[in-house]
Amino acid sequence: MVRADFSYPKSMGSQLASSHSLIERLSQPVTGLTLSVLMAITGTVPARAQLPAMGTVAPSPAAGPTQQKEAYILGPGDLIEIDIFNVPEYSGQNGQRRVLVDGTLNLPLINSVPVKGLTLQQAAKVISDKYAPFLTRPIVTLTLKEPRPLNIGVAGEVNRPGSYSLSLIGVGAGGTGQGIQVPTVTRALQMAGGITQAADLRRIQVRRPQVSGAEEIINIDLWALLQTGDLRQDLGLRDGDTIFVPTATNVNLAEASQLSTTSFSGDPTRPLKIAVVGEVNSPGSYTIQRVSDQGAQLGLITVTRAIETAGGITQTADVRRIQVRRPTKEGVEKVIDVNLWQLLQSGDLSQDMILDQGDTVVIPPAENIDLTEAPQLATASFSPKTIAVNVVGEVVRPGAVQVPPNTSLNQALLAAGGFNNTRARKGEVELIRLNPNGTVARRTVKVDFSQELNEETNPALRPNDVIVVGRSGVASFSDTLGTVLSPLGGVFSIFNIFRLFQ
Repeated sequence: MVRADFSYPKSMGSQLASSHSLIERLSQPVTGLTLSVLMAITGTVPARAQLPAMGTVAPSPAAGPTQQKEAYILGPGDLIEIDIFNVPEYSGQNGQRRVLVDGTLNLPLINSVPVKGLTLQQAAKVISDKYAPFLTRPIVTLTLKEPRPLNIGVAGEVNRPGSYSLSLIGVGAGGTGQGIQVPTVTRALQMAGGITQAADLRRIQVRRPQVSGAEEIINIDLWALLQTGDLRQDLGLRDGDTIFVPTATNVNLAEASQLSTTSFSGDPTRPLKIAVVGEVNSPGSYTIQRVSDQGAQLGLITVTRAIETAGGITQTADVRRIQVRRPTKEGVEKVIDVNLWQLLQSGDLSQDMILDQGDTVVIPPAENIDLTEAPQLATASFSPKTIAVNVVGEVVRPGAVQVPPNTSLNQALLAAGGFNNTRARKGEVELIRLNPNGTVARRTVKVDFSQELNEETNPALRPNDVIVVGRSGVASFSDTLGTVLSPLGGVFSIFNIFRLFQ
């Protein structure tokens, strides 16, 4: 229900006196009274229309899962619809305007109106004030018809830092702006390729420019989102926001696996390029696939999988002091200690840490080798399945033998069929080993099949070791005698043939 009340310029006072009295009679509450009806009554276009004061509130869009409910902020590219109560000429389809590059709306009568950085309610108030010289107490309502994409910056520990354009989803019932799904921090991180394994989710910052030119810094704790489902941490973004993901000061191995399974982690199908150096059988750079040729997931790429790819550890590897060297976006290399012996002993899966793009796995040599641990290391998944050693000389089946890692010398002899009982020198053998520095070591080892694994009489073998089983004294004498008598053997043979013909 509204009360119509018009005032006219002084020059038109006498001309419209009778019309004014008619208006007075219509000053009782009426509904739906428009300027066109009043023009038909008076036959004159009023210079100013005094309209009822009913507020200038436009509904704010749903804030969604943000830290606080925030109205939509207008900016260049937004398409809005202006409705001025009882002024259809400037409302509805006629009132649709797009915010220009300079952040203004170009409107009839009032020309350029700055609305950039304002909410719908604030912009409606500004437009209402601008129309006040032409319409008394104008009621202005703004409707968001088509929201603009938001330009967001993402920096720090993400796989593809840079600038991104994020679209808003939905405009809500009637296009009022209610129900708009504003892009959030996690969606922006997904667009930027996801976080790296070096990201610190507890100290993420959203840097938001203000109209005054200052910058507001909002702290985000996405770890709280993961642990407790605190959706307030997934802040709704505004145009011009910059998300900064800092580098973690210390890497928590127990949290690393959880980070890799979040919705905003890196692409789980992307191949990973890493390096494995040190005490592995095939050190070097590797590109490890996460998805098979048939499209099946091959699982996470961890330290043990990288070591397996590099041929497994050697017998001299120190699995307690493995290091993962990780480059960061800050340009500083993070060194993360890994203890795979703890994995073997207690099943601590956090030690089998998940690797990231550019990681280098370093396996150092052991300062002291504990032979009592050798059998357990030999059966570990990150040890090679077999190693090749050569057993030559007086054995039943001389040649290359495939044996498990850390196989003892006695076991290798038995794998070659054991000694040739009639020819072998059973008391000792010679062990020839090629060292990593290119030198060759030779030593004589006394053979005692009753001995357990030990470095003196039953050492653990390494890949490409050669065991030489010599001839016994009798076999050596027999072979020497045969060599000496071999020419005479031909004479005796001719003599026997001659006697045959006799």
